[in-house]
Amino acid sequence: MPSLIQGYNYDIFISYRQKDNKHDGWVTEFVDNLKGELESTFKEEVSVYFDINPSDGLLETHDVDESLKEKLKCLVFIPIISRTYCDPKSFAWEHEFKAFVEEASKDQYGLKVKLPNGNVEGRVLPVQIHDLDAEDQKLCESVLKGVIRGIEFIYKEPGIDKPLTPDDDENKNLNNTKYRIQIVKVAHSIKDIITAIQHYHTQKEEASQEVIESESEPVHAPVPQKINKTPIIITSIIALALIILGILFIPKLFTTSEELEKSIAVLPFKNDSPDQERMYFINGTMEAILDNLCKIKELRVPGRTSVEQYRDNLKPIPTIAKELDVNYILEGSGHRDGNNVRLFVQLLDARKDKHLWSVTYDSDIEDIFSMQSEIAQLVATEIEAIITPEEKDIIERIPTTNLTAFDFYQRGKDEYSNYLLNNDKAALISAEDFYHRALEYDATYAEAFTGLAQVYWEKHYDEEYFSRNFMDSVLYLANTALSFDNNLAEAYSLRGDYYRENADYGKATKEYEKALEINPNYWQAYYGLAYLYYYQRDHVNGLENAKIALKLNHDPKQRPELLSTLAHYLGLMGFYDEAKGFEIEALELHKDSMQFFNNIARIAIYNDKYSEAIWHIKRYLALNPDNSSYYNLLGQIYYQLREMEAAIECFNKYIAGLDTVETIGLRTRHRVGYCYLITGHRKKAEEYFELQKKYCEESIVLNRYYALTGDAYYDLACINAYRNDKKNAYKNLSIYIQKSGQNEYKAMLWYFKTDPFFNDIRNEPKFQAIYHEIETKYNNSHEKVRKWLEENVEL
Repeated sequence: MPSLIQGYNYDIFISYRQKDNKHDGWVTEFVDNLKGELESTFKEEVSVYFDINPSDGLLETHDVDESLKEKLKCLVFIPIISRTYCDPKSFAWEHEFKAFVEEASKDQYGLKVKLPNGNVEGRVLPVQIHDLDAEDQKLCESVLKGVIRGIEFIYKEPGIDKPLTPDDDENKNLNNTKYRIQIVKVAHSIKDIITAIQHYHTQKEEASQEVIESESEPVHAPVPQKINKTPIIITSIIALALIILGILFIPKLFTTSEELEKSIAVLPFKNDSPDQERMYFINGTMEAILDNLCKIKELRVPGRTSVEQYRDNLKPIPTIAKELDVNYILEGSGHRDGNNVRLFVQLLDARKDKHLWSVTYDSDIEDIFSMQSEIAQLVATEIEAIITPEEKDIIERIPTTNLTAFDFYQRGKDEYSNYLLNNDKAALISAEDFYHRALEYDATYAEAFTGLAQVYWEKHYDEEYFSRNFMDSVLYLANTALSFDNNLAEAYSLRGDYYRENADYGKATKEYEKALEINPNYWQAYYGLAYLYYYQRDHVNGLENAKIALKLNHDPKQRPELLSTLAHYLGLMGFYDEAKGFEIEALELHKDSMQFFNNIARIAIYNDKYSEAIWHIKRYLALNPDNSSYYNLLGQIYYQLREMEAAIECFNKYIAGLDTVETIGLRTRHRVGYCYLITGHRKKAEEYFELQKKYCEESIVLNRYYALTGDAYYDLACINAYRNDKKNAYKNLSIYIQKSGQNEYKAMLWYFKTDPFFNDIRNEPKFQAIYHEIETKYNNSHEKVRKWLEENVEL
């Protein structure tokens, strides 16, 4: 049977040394299995040349005859690379391997072809059955003029290196490869290469047809005219300019959104199992495929919590795609019965609501990792997203060889997802237990250590916030995970969180960036970077990362926080109306009007919009009258407006709502003292000033987070200034400005301008110099953000 493409005698040529097939028939068995897989991979028959007869003119010393030359004219050449294959004296090496490389290098398609996903693949597809000596590998690569990029069929144990067979146990194989999976990989690689060649061939034929049709059009003789050369020159210049403009701009004008961005959402898989207790396995499989897709930089993939809202949602696919802002949707279902797994997935063009392809897997549980990896790569190929070799390695890695550990890990991850989705504290405890049980069966299970680190952070963040060794256990667990697998984005992001909270911003930035190298869709790392850049007052980068995080997270429970963060940043840069718009969007999702009034009020205060701030605070208090701390905030606003009676009334309500010193915020004790002072209780006021001073000094000595961010120095300066200790007041203000990375210039300006503790020194030249320095920095930052907003009007 001839090749799929005219002019080629075979699609595939199998080249091997006869001695590698003589005793156990390894090559014959390989070809038989490959042909079977090709039948299910291609929709049309594929021709394979395989010479099984060792005396059919292919002797070691025989010259290649004309018939073999014709058989070498094929699309894909598969050399079975063994210890004996790399022999320049052998027939297969000289007259098949080298001969094909030379011939293919000169033909119309070349030795390498560009795949639909943009990757480049050689038409020589090595199948390696032994590890090669360094000299043999160098010799082979000298012919290929590049690194050997083949598919290995090697079984290894200590002291054993032999060809992989269908009966070999991949759990004992140091390479952890399974024969059937490797056969599938060969078939898919062949399909990629032939599809690329067919695509090129079709394009060439169409181009040739266009030339023929244009040449067949009638040619009319021109009517003789008197020629004016000047207009011709001008016209030529204009035409050339139009061509240049067309080259530069027309492709951009007519580029479709699909070409601009390859985006896909993986909807929650359905559980076809009669046993609903297996739901964790189906969820875990879906999330693993989603995570694999997230590792591909060319794809934008919303996270698990973003798509969970569509589990039982009957909305049309185009509607879901529009809400998630994606072009493609992957749906699936699964069934697990004991160790037997059945998995069905289908890819949809979401905007056209068009089915692209579907695939069904019937396999053993041991194949689950290869299935998850293969599905992600099939999706990328269809969408034409390039997968780098590094991304491919990460996607294809096997996290554990112990299936019991894997089962417990899946249960733990499913419980952790339940916690995130429903704020279920019991699910968090359950997740912790399952992660520990996974580690009992595989003490090197890196992802289980990462899971424990995430659980610990959620359980203990609040109680450790003011501790000296904040979250050291999280750092230890993340480090342990990375010691076993250094390609875990979650672990790097957790380390970023740890260093950020401990005010080591340089280290935190590197950790987040490392997380994004591995998983460019990890919205948590973008969110962390957004905070970091704002701490360091790199406002444009802060906004840019917040925008990306927002684009990746469509979870109706988490998204409002992202919107409020963006609003907070913009509000503190003086863009009150834009900030309010984001807060309104957050309110529409979250329906939490109390939080909305709180957020808007604070932004309004910093932008000197006192009447709006008062209105929103009163709305907040109407919903939550027991939160007396807001009377303190309201009292401060009235104080700034010099409405002293209203201020005193609010401060008295605030004081009346206090229980004990322990219930008062650690940063607000001097504010409470001021309320006592203005309402005529000077002795009580001094007690609270002393309490605040003691806590500030203690935090500085212990190097607490409160001191690292500079806030302890500011509060201490307040008390110094009130007590007329100007020297220490200015000293602590200087340290505050140096350390206060997280405090925005707008908020700083408001406090410096309005804080009553500085009433006696506010007009002094030294204080005014500090104020104007901050004001200049704010104006510069405001202008940069204004330009960024102009360039990001889609926000």
